[in-house]
Amino acid sequence: MESMVNKNFWLDRPTFVTGGTGLLGSWLVKKLTELKADVVCLIRDWIPQCELVTSKDIEKVKVVRGDVRDSSLIERILGEYEIDTVFHLAAQTIVGIANRNPVSTLETNIHGTWTVLESCRRSSTVKQIIVASSDKAYGQQDILPYSEDTPLQGKHPYDVSKSCADLISQMYAHTFSIPVVITRCGNLYGGGDLNWNRIVPGTIRSILRGENPFIRSDGEYVRDYFYVEDAAVAYIMLAEKLADNSTIAGQAFNFSNEQPVTVIELVKIIIRLMNSKLEPVILHESSNEIIKQYLNAKKAKEILGWEPLFSLEEGLKLTIKWYKKFFREKDKI
Repeated sequence: MESMVNKNFWLDRPTFVTGGTGLLGSWLVKKLTELKADVVCLIRDWIPQCELVTSKDIEKVKVVRGDVRDSSLIERILGEYEIDTVFHLAAQTIVGIANRNPVSTLETNIHGTWTVLESCRRSSTVKQIIVASSDKAYGQQDILPYSEDTPLQGKHPYDVSKSCADLISQMYAHTFSIPVVITRCGNLYGGGDLNWNRIVPGTIRSILRGENPFIRSDGEYVRDYFYVEDAAVAYIMLAEKLADNSTIAGQAFNFSNEQPVTVIELVKIIIRLMNSKLEPVILHESSNEIIKQYLNAKKAKEILGWEPLFSLEEGLKLTIKWYKKFFREKDKI
């Protein structure tokens, strides 16, 4: 990572991260503290098993408890801590939960985004804002892979929430000249993801328990799976680039290792890497999900000089190692 980021840029830099206990948030905070940034995290729920807590990285940052939709709280954080750089990651990220609870998902993902951006608009200190959108913001498309000029056309609750948050971010950049850029990543995976209905952690947990892993869909859905440490570096590089080149404000960047695989292929890779003979059980239960979706990351490579550091197998090996350690320590309790 050292050759790809500017350590001097982050030294003592007042940096605000929403969603710090999430999968990406935990690893981003870890990288920022390694770079000696002065990090403030907004945390809604206390999750003792999350990577931010178990790694003790939470002890290296300032923590504010509260809801991302609380405008007075966000404005207080930006003002009192004289924040320079904002990473807005807080979101409800599970498609199934969005289908069952659309209103809470829309509230968090859309209302939360305009609250952060409006507070940044009022701030006299904020210089860079990175907003996490998603490849799901594109919705179902016929032309693959998706590039950044692919229209945003989510149709289902989670996808729509990300399409809206993405467009709101663009609105603030173009109407109010707010220095915000948008990330659209492939399916994030890595150690610390405690959402067991996601395919990577769920499969690893099943195999560690000696149980057949379940696949909710027919196994033929195609995605690109993006390792979380690659994502953290991408976010950091994007903030640095925005500081150096304000013309990218209002733009979006895809991040992907550009290795699309089917769900069944992914599960079989994990089974092989874990030296297991278990067979996946296909449930055919998923609904309101996009069948094929993967990204073109050419723009990030050309403009940022970004490259993924981990192949799919390398990232999965590190992820499996994390969960083995996690369950060993959990079983000791």
